[in-house]
Amino acid sequence: MQIDGIHHISTMTGDGRAATDFVTGVLGLRLAAKTVNQDAPDMYHLFFTDEDASAGSDLTMFEARGLPRGRDGAGMVHRIGFRVADPAAIDFWADRLTRYGLPNRRERGTLSFEDPEGLGFELVVDDSGDAPLRAHHPQIPEDVALRGFDGVRMFSAAPERSGAVLTDVLGATRLDEGTPIDDALAGGPDARSAGDRYELRSDRRGGLVTLDRPPVERPRHGAGTVHHVAFGVRDADYEAWLPQVETSGLHTSGLVDRFYFRSIYFREPGGVLYELATDLPGFESRNPREDWGVKTILPPWLEEHRAAIEANLQPIPDPREDW
Repeated sequence: MQIDGIHHISTMTGDGRAATDFVTGVLGLRLAAKTVNQDAPDMYHLFFTDEDASAGSDLTMFEARGLPRGRDGAGMVHRIGFRVADPAAIDFWADRLTRYGLPNRRERGTLSFEDPEGLGFELVVDDSGDAPLRAHHPQIPEDVALRGFDGVRMFSAAPERSGAVLTDVLGATRLDEGTPIDDALAGGPDARSAGDRYELRSDRRGGLVTLDRPPVERPRHGAGTVHHVAFGVRDADYEAWLPQVETSGLHTSGLVDRFYFRSIYFREPGGVLYELATDLPGFESRNPREDWGVKTILPPWLEEHRAAIEANLQPIPDPREDW
């Protein structure tokens, strides 16, 4: 069994409409689905992807209206890495973010910044060899567009045990060499040691997980924080992953149908919530492309409650209606 890198990353926002404006309007991703949190259908679950809603590009957001801003700490992913083609793309994004009033910092070949709610990002020049996962946007040329996830950085309260889960349970490889962002953190104002880095790679795609030493401040979940990170698994291997995780002593959610994919959730020893998510059935099998970003999509078991659900959601216009 193989892990196909990062499948999706789910975050929290206090304002889904403003978050949509940022992710689609500034970062140039596509709103592929307006749906709801299946465990709490009074809140949006928004899916932002490449043009084809590919696993590996999918940044999702749960909206809890008015949710206070959170603070990253132990047991949390604190930075999301996206790939870009080359240093010229880094230049493009530095200029673009500055024009939108978003502070950004170059760190030895990478570009780090935060969204308006404090969600941390970094852009990394892509040397993976993986197929680029890009969305179309009229202001962003294809050669500088985001190309899918590079990896995540997380604060682990138990880095040795976190690393063991990555290698022994999920099949990751520990990498010896550091990254430019590691070097910058080690010598920069944060004065933290460079994190241990792991790669989850299959014959399809790969992604990185870096374990950083957490700050002393207590974490606070809220707007601008990561809820969980999902890793891609093959549909044929899905049920076999359950005993693979549980025999290591980790408690799981069991097998969960998420309509667009099937999932297994568990919390790794450092405190971060992991999900294993299948590549099938996929977005297009559940709703036609012409509805992406336009209609609110509900799974069949919630369809009879559509009127009540939509009454509790703020309108989010199709970001492409004026294209």
